[in-house]
Amino acid sequence: MAGLEREVVVVDIKIPFMSMVVLMVKWAIAAVPAVMILVALAAAAGAVMGMIFGSGWHHWTWGGPWT
Repeated sequence: MAGLEREVVVVDIKIPFMSMVVLMVKWAIAAVPAVMILVALAAAAGAVMGMIFGSGWHHWTWGGPWT
């Protein structure tokens, strides 16, 4: 079986229009929780980075040190 290689070329996919619409709507609905999870992970990573690298910013004022 090591020497047997088969090449497959897809030349056409026939799918009804409404089936494609339903599939794309399902993808869009499935993307919502995925994006929410990614946003939560990014917020957590940002909070951790802020705790590590953000020390000292709470002493900064808009007017400078002389106000």
